Parts: sequence; C-alpha cells; structure tokens
Amino acid sequence: MVINIRRLGILVALSIVLLLGVGLLALSYSDVGVTVGVGTGGLPLSVPDLSAVPESVAADATKLAQELFGDYQEKCNDFVSQLLAAYVEAQDKDVVVVFNSGGWGWSFLENSPGWRSIFTGIESELENLGYSSLMLDYRRTGETLRGVIDEFVEVITAYPSKAENLACRVEFLTTHIPDLKVIVTGESNGTVISDSTMSILRDNPQVYSIQTGPPFWHQNVMLERTLVLDSNGMTRDSFSQGDIPAILWASLKALVGLSPPEGEDPGRILYFFRAPGHDYRWQYPSVYSQITNFLEHNFGFKQG
Repeated sequence: MVINIRRLGILVALSIVLLLGVGLLALSYSDVGVTVGVGTGGLPLSVPDLSAVPESVAADATKLAQELFGDYQEKCNDFVSQLLAAYVEAQDKDVVVVFNSGGWGWSFLENSPGWRSIFTGIESELENLGYSSLMLDYRRTGETLRGVIDEFVEVITAYPSKAENLACRVEFLTTHIPDLKVIVTGESNGTVISDSTMSILRDNPQVYSIQTGPPFWHQNVMLERTLVLDSNGMTRDSFSQGDIPAILWASLKALVGLSPPEGEDPGRILYFFRAPGHDYRWQYPSVYSQITNFLEHNFGFKQG
C-alpha cells in the first residue's frame, strides 16, 4: 500500500513537472513571424544587396530586433533580414497588404481560395484608385508541436507577443516610408491577431484592417479604420455567430459523406470541422461591395 502511494506520488510529481515544462515552453517561446511574398511558395523575403538600405534604416532594424529578442542572436538576425527585405520591396509602393491566415497560422494565402480571390480583388481595386501595392503573407506559427502550443496560448490571450511582433514590422515600414499605407488583413482566427495589431497601432493613421469571419468568442476592440465582415451576405456564418449545433451537424454530415444542401457554403475550421457560412469570396456581392466601399472611403483616388 505504501509502495503504491509512493508510486502515485512520483507519477503526480512527474505529471506536474511535465505540465509546467509545457507551460513554460508555451509562454517563453515566441516564433518569429515570417513575411513572404504572395505566390512565392513560402519563400521569405530577402535582401540581395544591403547597400540599397540606408544606414539609419538598418541601424533602426537592429535596435528593434534587440528590443524584441535580446541576446537571441539568430532570432535577431532573422528579424532584421525580414524587416529590411520588406522595406526594400515596399519603398516604391503606395500600399502594403499583409495576410494573416486562419487555423494555426502556418498556412499561406495560396491555401485559402476565398481570400486568394479577395486579395486579387483588393489589388485590382487599389490599382483602379491609382495605387501600387505589395501583397505579403505573414506566417506567425511554425508547423510543429511547439508552434501549436505557442499558437494556442497566444490565441486565447489575444496574441500579446505575436501582435507586438507584427505591429513592430508595420510601424517600422510606416516610419521609414512616410507615405506608405498598410492594410492588415485576416480570416477566421487570423482576425484576432489583426485586431490586436490594430489596437497597438491605434494612433498610426497609416494602418488599416480588413477582417472576415472572426471567432464568436472574440470581441473586436479596434473598429476605427477597420472593416469586419461576420457574414458573406448569402449564408449566416455559424462560426462567427457561435452556432455550435450547426457546426457539429455539418461536420457529422461531411464525415459520413453527405453533401451539403445546394447553396450552403462549405466553410471549414481547422480543416476537419465544417462551418456553414464561414466562407468569404470576392465574387459574393456583399463581400465585394463592402470591401470596395471601405477602400474608396479610406483611400479615394490617388492625388496627382
């Protein structure tokens, strides 16, 4: 009996140590978000020639990296490289559009057919208004168990460190390219980091946001210069509305091979779950008109 109690105590102690280890790992680990050009297959931006970057800009990038990552030299170097690459690509553009994917945050725009069409529509509308644009993916999570744990902690706490990381990148660009405007976009879970980033940059008039399908548990805190779509105008978004029965029923039907009714949007959450209405595309009249009106209202036709 004494031996069993001792074994139980050891097991409990080991479990506590394991849980603490996982918790500390999740809280201490901060994956450096990777900024990539849309359509490059996930290749990070790079600077082939640093001589094109002013010394003051490079120095500011290094200072910012040290403030974020301290003595983690590898993370600092990666962050500086990404900042300077984004600066070089954006310095002759009018608008930079950054995409935050849904799910765990490791997908690229090319894996989101709905938002791929929206990105094309935004790019075309900006061109019609006279603006040149740079379209970027922001991959906030590594596709690992460690990345999943980190993302889980971040999403339930409204992205305290990852939003700061993204906000620093945006602030860096708008500081060193004074006429540049940045649109931070996001779908599903990606709207949470977009909203948190906008909250950090609330006093920066050069930054805007377009978000679709926010999770039902998240209440947007930054609505100025932000467009939030929680319906595609055709089918009620069950994920944004928190309609759990509709999600479970649609997921069960998909599991047994039953096709959704005609006109029901095949929205998905974390790939496995179906969420009717959680689907946003440029060709949907409500999506197209609201985004177009938002861009025309906030940007207008480029002067000169």
